[in-house]
Amino acid sequence: MFYLNAFTDMRLKGLYFVMFLIIYIVTVIGNLIIIILTNMDYHLQTPMYFFLRNLSFLDICYTSTTLPQMLANFLIEHLAISLLACIAQLYTFLSFAASESCLLAAMAYDRYVAICNPLRYSIIMNRKACLHMVAGTWVIGALYGAIHTANTFRLPFCSSNVLNHYFCDIVPLLKISCIDTFINEITVFAVGGFLMIGCFLLIFGSYMHILVSVLTIPEGHGRTKGFSTCVSHLIVVLLFYGSGSFMYMRPKSNLLADKEWLLSIFYTSITPLLNPLIYSLRNKDIQRSFQKYFNHFIRN
Repeated sequence: MFYLNAFTDMRLKGLYFVMFLIIYIVTVIGNLIIIILTNMDYHLQTPMYFFLRNLSFLDICYTSTTLPQMLANFLIEHLAISLLACIAQLYTFLSFAASESCLLAAMAYDRYVAICNPLRYSIIMNRKACLHMVAGTWVIGALYGAIHTANTFRLPFCSSNVLNHYFCDIVPLLKISCIDTFINEITVFAVGGFLMIGCFLLIFGSYMHILVSVLTIPEGHGRTKGFSTCVSHLIVVLLFYGSGSFMYMRPKSNLLADKEWLLSIFYTSITPLLNPLIYSLRNKDIQRSFQKYFNHFIRN
């Protein structure tokens, strides 16, 4: 049994509860709208929106592993969580996070093919290829979650059973182990670094080719349209990789030792909230589809 100790010293818990409840509801509804629209609208049955639909589904799963626990923390001081529930939460959280990292790389490759090789786009990014890519992201996520979960829970936790966090994460679990966790820390850096750097290099390479290709387009609408299809994805990539790498790949800091859980709020709550807003606000196809079905709903 573990006890989650975040937020116990914070005042205005009621205000925080309402604020994060709204964030959770908006996140789920926003991502569900994207899933429904990209399924219903014939014009959105393309590989790009297939990947976006899967990203929205991952964001719902991802945020649902942590935000309900956070909301419970506002209501119950020293919230208890069983060992099995803690293992399940860590595994699902890491699996969804790793799958999203790989999916963002797949989306970058899709944009590369669409812009740099448009005549062969439908052949390269066919339905079978898209299904294999998405399935691959889930397999990699499952393996990533299994490696870190097994490596973390092989440790004995005899120094304490209180986690200074609002969900079961690697960093607070390592802190309460009563043996040296150097091997675990190296594994986090090695496996996590390999995954993030590999995905980031694929994204970086894709966008370098896209940049070169777009710059060869004469000034005008074509160049603007080429850049606009990538901007939303780039913003999401920067938010996800920036916050995740700062949390897990940065050196230890005594200054943030007791408040590391505050950093994790950004990538577990804010990023999944912003993703549907970023894509919907910058995407005219989704805006048109939403307007069409909204007007149809109002008329009926």
